[in-house]
Amino acid sequence: MADRIKIKKEDDLIGWYNQVLLNSEVVDFSDIKGFSVYRPYGYEMWELSMFYLDRSFKEKGVKNAYFPLLIPESFLSKEKEHVKHFNPEVAWVTMGGDSLLDERLAVRPTSETIMYRSYSKWIKSYRDLPMLINQWNTMVRWETKETRFFLRGRENLWQEGHCVFATEDEAIKNTEDMIKVYKNFTEGVLAVPVLMGFKSENEKFGGAVKTYTIEAVLPNHFASQAGTSHYLGRNFSKAFDVKFLDKNNEWQYAYQNSWGISARAIGIMVLVHGDNNGLVLPPYIAPVQVVIIPIINEKSEASVIGYSQKIYDLLKSLGVKVKLDERREYSPGWKFNEYEMKGVPLRIEVGENEVKADKVSIKTRFNGKKEEMPFEALNNISEKLSQIQSEMFARAQSIMNSAIKVEKNRESFIKTLKSGSDIVKAAWCGNPVCETSIDKETGASSRLIPMAEEELIDKKCIFCDDPAKYNAYFGQSY
Repeated sequence: MADRIKIKKEDDLIGWYNQVLLNSEVVDFSDIKGFSVYRPYGYEMWELSMFYLDRSFKEKGVKNAYFPLLIPESFLSKEKEHVKHFNPEVAWVTMGGDSLLDERLAVRPTSETIMYRSYSKWIKSYRDLPMLINQWNTMVRWETKETRFFLRGRENLWQEGHCVFATEDEAIKNTEDMIKVYKNFTEGVLAVPVLMGFKSENEKFGGAVKTYTIEAVLPNHFASQAGTSHYLGRNFSKAFDVKFLDKNNEWQYAYQNSWGISARAIGIMVLVHGDNNGLVLPPYIAPVQVVIIPIINEKSEASVIGYSQKIYDLLKSLGVKVKLDERREYSPGWKFNEYEMKGVPLRIEVGENEVKADKVSIKTRFNGKKEEMPFEALNNISEKLSQIQSEMFARAQSIMNSAIKVEKNRESFIKTLKSGSDIVKAAWCGNPVCETSIDKETGASSRLIPMAEEELIDKKCIFCDDPAKYNAYFGQSY
């Protein structure tokens, strides 16, 4: 199976990426341009993502709900910055059966407007707050750029949380808490290190006061936004009349936020960890963590299968996601290649020698290490999987750090960004006009400004020489 990957990762990242996803049966093309089919193996990764994230949300008091797919145009238009941000990408429904609709309906690009209409009816008193609601759904944005599996599509798997608070401090704290949830998920489950901060004025979400982001650095040193959390202030509550009677029996407009992460995070994970043999999956997101492959002949078949089943039963009892592949129609070598392609973290090989010695032969996918261990040592397999998870993150962290260049020289700053050879961190004035000029000059954008206060790299802006306000990261992106 590995020989189906004709393109090397180092030669053509996206060409390699497409071949890996298709051949490992994660996704497939659909007959509708820009829309993907998520095959069971790929969708299970999204289900595992939902499991981890949903648990984190609920620990913070968030409840799940579901709101309509279609949004009246009049709703979408109520917050002017919001509609300006999304209008070029909105898909519209204009007919119901054979009848022309009285009002166009947007196919959900995001749900602020339809949800806040309901919030305006539900919230009457400070006793109704905070209201913390999330929904798992899909959103449609009619991308005109080249679409790519997971990274940019016209329909995307995601979740969107929308919360309402009585005070600004509560709203800002929750906004910052949720971007940290995304960081913990991306780093702790996907083993993908990220930078965390907030977006510039030009790059923030339409209608937001402030947008927080996590950004991953890809193997080609491009950046990719992995999750966002938006503090909306009162912009939407005033547009949608989301208000409440406070303790003094006076009407107040509520403070709001929204936050979301999509299946793009899975695509980022594939890009960061995969190799020229296929997927390399961190154990916590792998649909199969351990595969057992019996190596049999007529003489040893019964004993090898029996021993393999014993291993399977033990690992299953320990809560490991394990698969025993007993298929006779495929050779052990073919199976080795298949599970390499699918990125299964650990492969256990069982033959006559292993049965006689009461041991197993193991190969670790991410580093190719082979070892033998006694059967009893399998009781510690969860610790081994956790070690693999940690080592994969550490390796990715080291690679990310090497792709970030701190720059003080304007000419080098421009040259590096034009070439896309590195993510550049530099002192910056924060002026939107300066940012637009950087984009025109280099084709790169500001990716984020760190959340934590830092000592300025320089007193002057790297590009325009005005006084610097922040350190900021700049880079090319998908």
